[in-house]
Amino acid sequence: MEQINLLSQFSTIILIVFISVIFLIVGIVYSKKYQGINNYLVANRSVGTFSLTTSFVASALGAWILFGPASAATWGGIGAVIGYALGTAFPLFILVYLGKKFRKSYPKGKTLIEVIRLRFGSKLFKLILFLSIFYMTIFLIAEVTAVSILVNYISGTDLWITALIVIVSSLIYTLYGGLRASIFTDNIQFIVLILLLLIGFSYLISFNSNDFNFEFIKINKPNLLSTNYLPNFTAGLTFFIAVAATNLFHQGNWQRVYAAKSNDVLKKSLIFSFIIIIPIVFLMGFSGLIAISQNSSINPDLAFFSLLLKEQTILLSIIILVLAISLTISSIDTLINAISSLIVVDGNKVVKFKGNYLNLSKQIIILLSLITFFLASQGLSILYLFLLADLLCCAAVLTIFYSFYSNSLNEKNSYISIIIGLIAGILFFPSPDFSKSILIGIIFPTDFFPSFFSQSMLFCSFIIATFIPVFAWKLK
Repeated sequence: MEQINLLSQFSTIILIVFISVIFLIVGIVYSKKYQGINNYLVANRSVGTFSLTTSFVASALGAWILFGPASAATWGGIGAVIGYALGTAFPLFILVYLGKKFRKSYPKGKTLIEVIRLRFGSKLFKLILFLSIFYMTIFLIAEVTAVSILVNYISGTDLWITALIVIVSSLIYTLYGGLRASIFTDNIQFIVLILLLLIGFSYLISFNSNDFNFEFIKINKPNLLSTNYLPNFTAGLTFFIAVAATNLFHQGNWQRVYAAKSNDVLKKSLIFSFIIIIPIVFLMGFSGLIAISQNSSINPDLAFFSLLLKEQTILLSIIILVLAISLTISSIDTLINAISSLIVVDGNKVVKFKGNYLNLSKQIIILLSLITFFLASQGLSILYLFLLADLLCCAAVLTIFYSFYSNSLNEKNSYISIIIGLIAGILFFPSPDFSKSILIGIIFPTDFFPSFFSQSMLFCSFIIATFIPVFAWKLK
């Protein structure tokens, strides 16, 4: 694995432990005065505009933003950059309308899955519960993998060490304080995020002052900006659909919808978050365009860091580490509490358990954390992990959310349409090297299909998974 070893392993581990322990202490101390199941699940439905805005942003922008947008830009061009930015922010805009409707129709709701159960019944509810937990577990693995790879790149620290520290510290305060602890630490993480991003981008632009513009890309990699470059369209649309659909199933977002003090607070917080997120993700993606224009052989996952750390200064390495750890912990605590809330609220509809479902949720979270620790220590492809989870959510997104505006969809139709979308999408979903899929290259030879399909398998898989269910709505 590529390394630049700007910091010693010992000093890096001390720094990671220090940052993690700060958030752990703050989370526990703050949440001591906010105990009880309502605080654990929905922060007693009393969160104001500032806290809700910072929490939406901090939860949405995990360590993946340091890798994903820039990596996608290196092959998907400006379309991937725009698609990633809009896809990340768009669900928050949609939640302005969906959130108000859900709060009005299901005022005592706590989770999206609970609302789906009330709308449809147990069969479809179990499928979406599985999809949501699977997606958030993949998200958890990807977040821990991302920060572990970054720390290894900067200091050579083994992946498992970073993974262990951030998982354990996040588990301790989140399982104790619930959503209250998560939102409060998000406030701090948001401030850290904005300050360090401003510092980071000021250095990034100064180090690349002659290159950080569209003209430089146009000269060195004109295809990445060209309207004739097909991935500019396919990648852009793919990432928009994938990221937007997935975030609509993120239970962390729905917890915050119900945690808002009022509909007005929710609307303002979502709009502010939408406005903040777009330029951040766009600039991260744009850095990937610059990096690949400077060096065609760059490692896509490390595109952003190849620009920022080209001077190899220790100060910038520390800034990046603090930023990455803060981003990761803010996402991890959201995911831990989100999965826990699903089990607490709806666990008794799936498995009968004589004990306390809050304790059961904590046991399951610890098990998922062990799985996360093991897989994150393997250094798997971050972007590919996200894409796999995204595909599952795409198959369900139109069916689930359209059903709240139409009575024509019943549980059977909805269930069948989602399964059809899943199967169809998986058939086209590319292998990790993007050279083949189950249908193209395995069941049938690649040359059996028009070149568009073999060159755009990811695009086809997401388009098919998202829209095929619409044609199945009328099946009886």
